[in-house]
Amino acid sequence: MTVCVVEPSAADEGDGPPRAGCAITADGSYAARLARRGDSWFPERWTLDGPEPYAVPLPGDQPEEPGTEVQPMGDGRVLIHRPVAGRHTFSLLYPTGPGTGELPLGAIECPEDTRLRLLPPAPGGERAYALAVGARSSVVWLVAGGGRGPEHAPEYVAEVPGRCSGGVWLDRAGRLLALDRETGGRTKTVVLDLGRGGEMSPLLQIADGSDDRLLCADPDSGLLLIRSDAPSPGQQRLGWGVLGSTLPVRFPECLRLPECVATPFAIQPGQVLTPEQCAVALRCDGAFGSWVGVWRPAERVVRHLPAPEGWLTGAGTWTEEGVLRLPYATAAVPCGVARWTAPGREPDPGRHPAPPRDPAPASRTAPAPRRAPAPGTAPAPGTTPVPGVTPVPGVTPVPGVTPVRRTAVVLARAFTPETAAVLRTAAGLETAAGEPATAALDRAAASAPVTAGAPPQQPEPDRGEAPVPRPVPLQKAPLGRLVTK
Repeated sequence: MTVCVVEPSAADEGDGPPRAGCAITADGSYAARLARRGDSWFPERWTLDGPEPYAVPLPGDQPEEPGTEVQPMGDGRVLIHRPVAGRHTFSLLYPTGPGTGELPLGAIECPEDTRLRLLPPAPGGERAYALAVGARSSVVWLVAGGGRGPEHAPEYVAEVPGRCSGGVWLDRAGRLLALDRETGGRTKTVVLDLGRGGEMSPLLQIADGSDDRLLCADPDSGLLLIRSDAPSPGQQRLGWGVLGSTLPVRFPECLRLPECVATPFAIQPGQVLTPEQCAVALRCDGAFGSWVGVWRPAERVVRHLPAPEGWLTGAGTWTEEGVLRLPYATAAVPCGVARWTAPGREPDPGRHPAPPRDPAPASRTAPAPRRAPAPGTAPAPGTTPVPGVTPVPGVTPVPGVTPVRRTAVVLARAFTPETAAVLRTAAGLETAAGEPATAALDRAAASAPVTAGAPPQQPEPDRGEAPVPRPVPLQKAPLGRLVTK
């Protein structure tokens, strides 16, 4: 029996969030991790978008060394990063029957004081990036993809002054990358526009003397999960804000979990313009191990869930329907996904329910009656006057044919004789023997009282009902203004 566990990566950073047990593509289709068989470590790819998850081992000619990183690509291949004596090599792994194929992508030479690691999977799954952190600056490298072929990778992308950590994608195109940059003893989040040569702009500046880090973001709703010591100097607190909004950053009291650290790792997608309704999955690390917390910005409570046995700690995805999927591996189930459905939104205890509305208030305005045709209106030249019918403004009259008669003739000719007979019988249009159907329709149209002219007045809306607010697009403005509620 094979027991699969997760190797702790040597590239873990002390100032950043803890490493997850596996890496998952942005769309949740594939995952990759280092699995263990005996004393040997080997890459393993998980397929998650099918009816049941399954794993494909990708062992090489020799076991992998500590510090090796793996990341799934959108086409099912797995990127592997192997650091060896200051030299970082990159390759793409893929299954080839009983063996493993490997496509070398090149290497990056780094000084001894430089630490290089893979950035989170980019949206789209076609590219992969790495971050090299030096003593005075950080460099972003494109290590896979780009359309230039493997002989051109890795490719220099941008250099940022200061030491950077983190790494969060802010859009679906994989163009805006947020990094936590440390300069002058303070950490602030900046955004790199990779489509414009790595142009940098500030993102989080809650207070001048605070350390502000971005932990997680959802491109659909713009929800941002932030860790900062702005509300409590010397204590890191978890808060939330909205990308491009002028609303303040909030630090809910319910996210201050005693004697444990909460780290968000997944946000429910698809909640456009309603970031407060997004379900957020939290990794909670305490003295008794790790478990899962679920929270919504609109609520003031965190639901604590026991993690499934063998959970790949810190890994998971949400579906748009609110189903949390947690990958796990045990001796009995080497590749499994536990599912948990988030309940609906609970009412805010701080708000009072609206009073019941009178179903029939006395002040309701009655609908206006239909407007009668203007008296003395003469028929248009060349038309046959029909009792109760006035000419319709804007309609060009046809000599000898009224608008009602013309419409009836067109409709009658559009049906087969059998269908026209059924329609005449249902409408009470009995015809004489040998009389054409159009003649019967003309006679019925001439004898039917029809009011034309101005359209009927619509009933006025209920004055007692509150208007339904329309969603307003979020304005583009940097996050600021501190609220600790």
